[in-house]
Amino acid sequence: MNHIREHWSSRIGFLMAAIGSAIGLGILWKFPYTVGENGGGLFLLSYFICLIIVGVPILIAELILGRRTQRAAVGAFQTLDRKASGWKVAGWFGVLASFLIMSFYSVIAGWGMSYILMSLTGFYQNLSGDEVAKVFTSLSTSGEISLFWHFFFTLITVGIVMSGVRKGIERWAKIMTKVLLVLLVLLFLYALTLKGFPKAAQFIFHPVLSDFKLSSLIEALGLAFWTLSIGQGIMISYGSYMRRSESIVQLSGVIAFSVIVVAILSALMIFPVVFTFGLEPQSGYGLVFKTLPFLFAKLPGSLVLSTMFFTLFVFTALTSAIPLIEVVASNLMELYKMTRKRAVILVGIACFVFGIPSAYANAHTIFPDWEGIYGMDFLKTVDNLVSIWVIPIGGLMTAIFVGWFMDREIAKEEFLLGTRLRFLWYPWRFFMRYVVPLTILIIIIQKSGLYNFDSLLHYIVGNR
Repeated sequence: MNHIREHWSSRIGFLMAAIGSAIGLGILWKFPYTVGENGGGLFLLSYFICLIIVGVPILIAELILGRRTQRAAVGAFQTLDRKASGWKVAGWFGVLASFLIMSFYSVIAGWGMSYILMSLTGFYQNLSGDEVAKVFTSLSTSGEISLFWHFFFTLITVGIVMSGVRKGIERWAKIMTKVLLVLLVLLFLYALTLKGFPKAAQFIFHPVLSDFKLSSLIEALGLAFWTLSIGQGIMISYGSYMRRSESIVQLSGVIAFSVIVVAILSALMIFPVVFTFGLEPQSGYGLVFKTLPFLFAKLPGSLVLSTMFFTLFVFTALTSAIPLIEVVASNLMELYKMTRKRAVILVGIACFVFGIPSAYANAHTIFPDWEGIYGMDFLKTVDNLVSIWVIPIGGLMTAIFVGWFMDREIAKEEFLLGTRLRFLWYPWRFFMRYVVPLTILIIIIQKSGLYNFDSLLHYIVGNR
């Protein structure tokens, strides 16, 4: 296909965009809590291994698909599917995942924007822990306020993506990812001075064998999969903007290493604050929105500290939201010959409208019977649908296609281009054909509740 495609202006531009995309909101709460809950250092080691044997191979595969075809997710599969056997469905799974994630992601990010304003006014001063927690309850149950911030965050994201790859995505990724990393390091250095830092370090790194289960290994597999922004069509789109002189293998390694460093720094930033006051760590919104503001109020420089943290929170969300809009828009641009402006505005409106029930999820004024019927609110329902089914199935299809159906010589050429690590071709090929599909299938089975692999371990141990 003859078409002019915009490319990253530099290697650092691509890296900042890719690293920013991979550093999602889950890094700020899911990673630290999951590490502590699943055996500490032993889980951390498992996560690193899984990142290398599952995450990085798929990351390389997605970048190969994008760069080889110079197309977004759907077009990439369509171009390389020699028998036209319908593999473009895998690309549509990525598009669907990005659209659904953005619809509720912007609601959570909007709460973070609200907390920046609240932190600047010192809302938590002279409030008890319960009173600070009630502030978040009031915010999350106020559909109108949640809707306002949902709209505002979506508007900012759309404005950036509309400017294009270089002037929009790359330019702002460079700025925000650098600021994000600076804020993270500053907050980490502050955490070093807290008396709870040694206990936090032990909580994160100390292996606790009794807390490690077979499902912990599966959790590590899942975490490695999600923390690289794979299975969402993002890295295929970003790969399509790469120059052929760049080494996909080396850059994938840099991205993975950066994600590991940021994840560890995030854990070592949050839990020293929690342990300084002798509290039990919580996951999710409870820790970020209910507990931390109260703890910040007890520390010197609380206004600055709280504002910095929630600015970090929003920048983390924004660097991940940009590619979510880009994935859907870039596919519309290619498949339906839309201009970038029209495609991005259309996607922004669609994400905003579909996200309205998520903004009102805790208010129970839209679909008031939803939770009673489906067992969870609208936001969590969409989140679970994406996490358990859409992303894993899309990732599984990608692994099978690249490992078994994509032309071997094309894959080899793209893999070896620009790299001195030529010896990794055969291990990568083996993992894409056998190890990665099997592990993703195990993740789907465990996460969906089709089978609990802990029962298998209990059976083995019990029959020794």
